Amino acid sequence: MRHFLPNGAELIIRPPVIEDALGLLRNFQRMTQETDFLLFTPGEALEMSEKSEEDFIKTYLKNPDQLMLVAIANDTLVGSITVNHSGYHKRGHTAEMGIAVERAWSSLGIGRRLMTAMLRWAEEHEKIQLIYLQVFASNDKAIHLYRNFGFLECGRLPYGIQQRDGQFTDLVTMYRRVKP
Repeated sequence: MRHFLPNGAELIIRPPVIEDALGLLRNFQRMTQETDFLLFTPGEALEMSEKSEEDFIKTYLKNPDQLMLVAIANDTLVGSITVNHSGYHKRGHTAEMGIAVERAWSSLGIGRRLMTAMLRWAEEHEKIQLIYLQVFASNDKAIHLYRNFGFLECGRLPYGIQQRDGQFTDLVTMYRRVKP
């Protein structure tokens, strides 16, 4: 999918290819430096390798019950969205979503476009009926995006996340039914 952003940049949203591994790794490493809203620390992200990202991409490419989309702006990978299906029969109707967009590219509609593409895929998927996610309670911008897409809060794990500065925040679980 091709879009144009308010800043004039061209945005492409597509499934990844193996050759995206280095871009995905660098994107993730940049994001762990600029935000504390990811589960990985910058040090943990630096321990990852291009090979581990290739393997990560392959897990999505070989499993039709999972989805990964990347956001490319000005030929640079700037964000992604994933949907992970557990594979277990009793949870076969559910999948967990994760999304991240670099700060320099935030507030341009990339997250909204990734969410729209992901929900279209989920609505057409034969098994998935419910998408859920977890978000830091202090991440107001992300919670607002999810609520705009019809996600509802269904629980909190108090003190579920300890930030780098030692502060704690709740981990919020949200969900959205994609089929009745």
